[in-house]
Amino acid sequence: MSHSIDRVRYDQAPGMEGYLAAVVKNAELWKGVHRTAAVDDHQVGRLRAAAGPMRLLALSEDWCMDAVSTLPVVGRLAEQAGVEFRILGRDANPDIMDAHLTGGTRSIPVVIVVDEAGSEWAWWGPRPAAVQRWMRAEGAFLAKEDRTRRKRAWYARDRGRSTVREVVETVERAARRRSESPDA
Repeated sequence: MSHSIDRVRYDQAPGMEGYLAAVVKNAELWKGVHRTAAVDDHQVGRLRAAAGPMRLLALSEDWCMDAVSTLPVVGRLAEQAGVEFRILGRDANPDIMDAHLTGGTRSIPVVIVVDEAGSEWAWWGPRPAAVQRWMRAEGAFLAKEDRTRRKRAWYARDRGRSTVREVVETVERAARRRSESPDA
């Protein structure tokens, strides 16, 4: 991948706790999802084994229901695996966002896997594959309120398992790509 995240911008981005302290919209939901997030030990081990020097960087905004449903769980996963995780605002970082469009849109969250130099190796987002398929099919025809209600119900049933599995798979893919790269 050709995109790179400069170290200064990464270092200035808050971690999960700092981000939670700064959210305004949906603050109680953000904190509640983080407080109750539970991550399978097997997935934590997989992330720990794959990550090595890799770090995670997310693009988010506090109003985004997909972000509030996924990033606190990713934060818990990273914390338990000992992997550095930072969050940048989508709107304040249009250059990074525009390199990670979904179907031509600035959909968030986006979780980017970068190495210690800031080189990007893979990214995930904006939501678990099952929700993304639903959004492109049935969800596309629903009123926003009904779509949001149904997505929240799906996220509540899933309890972050799909997000965790897909983020871990993304980091594993990045690690394989990096190990095969002559420039790494």
